[in-house]
Amino acid sequence: MEPQRSPLLEVKGNIELKRPLVKAPSRLPLPGSRFKRGLDQMEDALEPEKKRTRGLGTATKFATSYPRAPALTTVPQAQGQTAAPKVPKKTAPRCSTAVATVLKNQKPGPAVPAKKPGTAAAPPKPGGKKPSKRPAWDLKGQLCDLNAELKCYRERTQTLDQENQQLQDQLREAQQQAMALGAERRTLDGELARVRAQAEQGQQELGHLHARVLELEAWLGTQEGLVQELQKEQLELQEERRVLVIQLEEQERRLQVSEAALSDSQAEVTSLRQEAAAQAALLAERGERLHGLEMDRRRLHNQLQELKGNIRVFCRVRPVLPGEPTPPPGFLLFPSGPGVPSDPPTHLSLFRSDERRGTLSGMPAAPTRHDFSFDRVFPPGSGQDEVFEEIAMLVQSALDGYPVCIFAYGQTGSGKTFTMEGGPGGDPQVEGLIPRALRHLFSVAGDLSSQGWTYSFVASYVEIYNETVRDLLATGTRKGQGGDCEIRRAGPGSEELVVTNARYVPVSCEKEVEALLHLARQNRAVARTAQNERSSRSHSVFQLQISGEHTGRGLQCGAPLNLVDLAGSERLDPGLALGPGERERLRETQAINSSLSTLGLVIMALSNKESHVPYRNSKLTYLLQNSLGGSAKMLMFVNISPLEENVSESLNSLRFASKVNQCVIGTAQANKK
Repeated sequence: MEPQRSPLLEVKGNIELKRPLVKAPSRLPLPGSRFKRGLDQMEDALEPEKKRTRGLGTATKFATSYPRAPALTTVPQAQGQTAAPKVPKKTAPRCSTAVATVLKNQKPGPAVPAKKPGTAAAPPKPGGKKPSKRPAWDLKGQLCDLNAELKCYRERTQTLDQENQQLQDQLREAQQQAMALGAERRTLDGELARVRAQAEQGQQELGHLHARVLELEAWLGTQEGLVQELQKEQLELQEERRVLVIQLEEQERRLQVSEAALSDSQAEVTSLRQEAAAQAALLAERGERLHGLEMDRRRLHNQLQELKGNIRVFCRVRPVLPGEPTPPPGFLLFPSGPGVPSDPPTHLSLFRSDERRGTLSGMPAAPTRHDFSFDRVFPPGSGQDEVFEEIAMLVQSALDGYPVCIFAYGQTGSGKTFTMEGGPGGDPQVEGLIPRALRHLFSVAGDLSSQGWTYSFVASYVEIYNETVRDLLATGTRKGQGGDCEIRRAGPGSEELVVTNARYVPVSCEKEVEALLHLARQNRAVARTAQNERSSRSHSVFQLQISGEHTGRGLQCGAPLNLVDLAGSERLDPGLALGPGERERLRETQAINSSLSTLGLVIMALSNKESHVPYRNSKLTYLLQNSLGGSAKMLMFVNISPLEENVSESLNSLRFASKVNQCVIGTAQANKK
């Protein structure tokens, strides 16, 4: 929207428009037509002279050119005269009273007669007579006349500029007067409105005061009645006060008795506080003693485990399953040791008959007896609880900060998976070592929490199939894919090994562990073999990372617990034609036997204190590197079949276990901070 123009500026613009405009010297009003005709005639008359005086052409042309006058400017203000202050723009009618008064009183200047276009008046002569017309050839005279006329116009312009400046000064004074009068008027209007408002307010206050007087008179009458009632109530209260004074005296007597009892109670409280302080000191002393006993327990527990051996081997013979042939009597014997007959068996004797061998008389040769000795032997009738009871103390060593690794080794179908994971159906009697070990760890960690220890558990479950690591806890599209899982260091300079892209699940109760085991059973690689309908064709490794902290004493410990179900092996008939499935089983068997051989080499290298231990020859030994060295505790279950048809594989397993049982590694060190 275009802003409204101030009336003062509009008047000023009108005055400025009435001022004659002075243009450039080349555009001054000159008698163009007559001057042009005079020049033409003069050129015709002087044509012969031009031919004689060609050298004067430049001077003639220079004389005929019009002189340029300087640009006209407004006449400067007289010295000492101050410029009028700028008046702020206001939105008002186009003509104010003050401006109209100034214009009315202003004397009009002398009127300048308008001239016709194309004509120019000759400068007046001193005598007042009109100058005579100069001939056309007198160019210099005509130029002098034009200069004189131009000088007159310039003087006229200066005069008009001065008058215009005076008018502008008068206009500014009138505007200032108008503004002062307007401000005074507005002040008087505001004062008048204020006085009127005060008068109205006074009238309203007078009415309110009159109503208030009437209201107070009514209220005064009411208060007088209330005073009388209060006087009556005062008399009643005085009587009640007298009664209360009597009661107060009685209460003071009781208070004195209570204060005496309180003083006795305070003395008793002081005595109890002293006794509590003594009990707290005793409790702190007993806490220190309990902590010392716990440290002694851990030390003695570790010494006991070391006396049993940092590498122990247990042998377990599975029972005969329904539908399997009963082994001949005396095929397997469990002779008692040199100690008390009630001690658990530690020896096993296996009899093997060879029909190809015979005596000179043609009678079959006597069966060959093979005796083996282990740290513990579990006959076929041994239950899962009895097996776990023997390793419970070893599992607890993981809470104390010692790496623990438990293997299940043996031929396929010998009961390794049953020993580690348990049987199907969720029967508590057939639970394996993994759920029992975690239940035991949760229970012991809960008991140690009363001593200030807090533990956290993180579980992972992987399998090594044909030297490829797979995550058994993978879900969705990652099931059965092992190409993206690799064994790497946890960080620069760290000795801890982790499996990339594998799930590490925090666990805190048995149900979470059961869910993980159920998922792992679904993902593990199994196949039908000649010895087992459902044989595990991979090594499964259940890892539980344990972290403990005692914030009060600034103690920390951490260690892994590894429960490994090694893959079972069986021999293939070399003369059997191999189809696609048999070739796959052959590759699996070769990978399994290679990794088991590497495991034996690693244990032998550790026992012989060799400088180089071939951990990297197999993914299995590389993953378990930190749980096989001198700072770890190992236990191997060698599982064998009770059937006579598997005697060859059973002997191979028992011989390998005997070699491991003869190994001795260094003293285990706890991972404490």
